[in-house]
This record gives sequence, C-alpha cells and structure tokens, in this order.
Amino acid sequence: MKLTIVFVLTISSLAAGDDLPRRAKTPRENYPNVDVIYDSVTASDGHRLRTIITKSHDAKGKLPVKQGVGDSEGDCAANDFESELAGYRAAFRTLKKYDFIDANRVYMLGISNGGGFAPLIPESESEQAQVVGYVSVGGWVKTWFEHMLEIERRRFALMGKSPGEVTERMKRATTLYYEWLVKGRSVPEIVKERPELAGLWPDGKDATHLYGRPLKFYEQLHKLNLAAAWSRVKVPSIILHGQYDWIMSREDPELMAQYVDANRPGAARFMEVPEMGHTFQHYLSWADAFAGKSAPFDPKMLRIVTDWLEEQQREPAK
Repeated sequence: MKLTIVFVLTISSLAAGDDLPRRAKTPRENYPNVDVIYDSVTASDGHRLRTIITKSHDAKGKLPVKQGVGDSEGDCAANDFESELAGYRAAFRTLKKYDFIDANRVYMLGISNGGGFAPLIPESESEQAQVVGYVSVGGWVKTWFEHMLEIERRRFALMGKSPGEVTERMKRATTLYYEWLVKGRSVPEIVKERPELAGLWPDGKDATHLYGRPLKFYEQLHKLNLAAAWSRVKVPSIILHGQYDWIMSREDPELMAQYVDANRPGAARFMEVPEMGHTFQHYLSWADAFAGKSAPFDPKMLRIVTDWLEEQQREPAK
C-alpha cells in the first residue's frame, strides 16, 4: 500500500551503529522531474533518523511551493498569501503525474500557518476526496484579528510586563489591529495618526512587514474562513498543540477537532504535547520558548505523528 504525505519529510528511526545515510546497495530511485536526496539527523538519545527528501519539478523548473524558501524561486519576504496558496495547490495537482504516488491516498501535513489553511489546498470535491487524513501542528482557525490579540497578550506577559500593564497595552493593541485588519487602514497611516501605538508593533520601526512578511499577507489571512474549511473535513485528523506554544492559542486546535468530530464522531484527535513549542521544538519552560532557547530535540514528539500514521494504515477503510 502506498502512503503519500504532502509537504513532509519521511523519517524512520535507526539504531546507533547503522550505516547512514543509506544502507541499501541498490541504485537510488530515479523518477522523471524528481530529485531524491538521502540524509540523516541525530536525535538526543543517540538514535539517528533517516530522511528521504523528494523535490518535484514542473516543466519550467522548480515547482512553486512556498516561494523563496529552500530551493524554490521567488522572494518569501515579498510574497503574499494568495500566491503562496496557489503554489501549494499547483503542487497538489502534480501528484497524479507520478506513478510512485498514490494520489488518492494523501495525508496532508500543515505546520503553523499551514496547520490552519491545509484544508484549503484541495479545492474541488474530487481533490478533497484524495485526502484521507490531516496532520496539523500549531495551527489556527479563528480570524487573524483574534489571533493577533491573543498572541499580543501572551507576548506582553512574556516580556515581563505586569498584569495591569498588559491590560493597558491590550487596549491600545485592540485599536491598532482593529484599524488595520477590520477597517483596512495601512499601519504606517495608523501609527502616524496615533504615535502612542507605534511602540506596540512587533517589528519595531518597520511598519510595512510583520514576522518577515508584507502586511498584505496577513490582510489576506484575515479574509479566510478557516472554521468553514475545517467544518468540511470528514477524514481522520490529528491536531497537535505544544504545551509551550506561545504563538498559537490552544483553543484553536481544540475547535478544529470539534469541527471534524461534528462530521464524523471520533475522527479527530487533539493532543497537547508536553514540552513542545510552536512546532516540534523542545522547550523546558515558557520563558525558554519565548527566548528561543530550545532543549535537545525529543523524538517522542515526532513519533506521535508517525505512530498515528501507522495506526491509520491498520484501520479498515471507511
């Protein structure tokens, strides 16, 4: 049985002492318009994880997935969300071109922002039917306006502000993000008119970008209705949130699981992963997570996903 996981490395655990990156003496796989690369990483417990990476190409060269990241062309810092989503959709449609992929048995993995919009990638009913499961890590499902208020409250607290000061800052932050995301005004215009709001902006004096992306990217995110997208999902889904994820709220993945379960009771599994950060980082405290001070990688976090995938292969098709 073929297993296809979209946009994720295939990883298996190897005992210390195994030859890496590849033990097999047979020639490496060779497929038209696909690069196959073998490599490995070493976990903190001494086990090594073999990675098999396939990079697809279209007729024009690099397939346009997350432009400006890795080997893809483009400028990630200038790219808007609609262009990025179009790239993912184009990549999804190419799956049927390869005979080593079962395009009707696809597992979709989304991390961070991707953990929220993953159900938007397959557009038509026939494309949606190709996806037999979702894996979401650190995703979101509310409006981006709500997200910004929630992350800002956590950010102010982790900066060491007193509870009272956090609340005062939140009053100003509400004005800033409402004027921008809801009323559609430009951030430079807002902070010029209200100078007391300028100090709240996460990117400091750069009022034209947020988290390294142009503001248009987030304006487009705010227009999404991810609750409606997840309400259409009827396939098994594992939805993870890290204990020390200060970026996304726990309630978002809980809601995602509720929406899927409403369609198919028991199909969704929500898990709060101990000592995990926003994605698969390992942290020992909220302060460490906020400072980006990670502990050695814990393979148990990734095995939650691989164990779930193996479980799905044992389950009879419904």
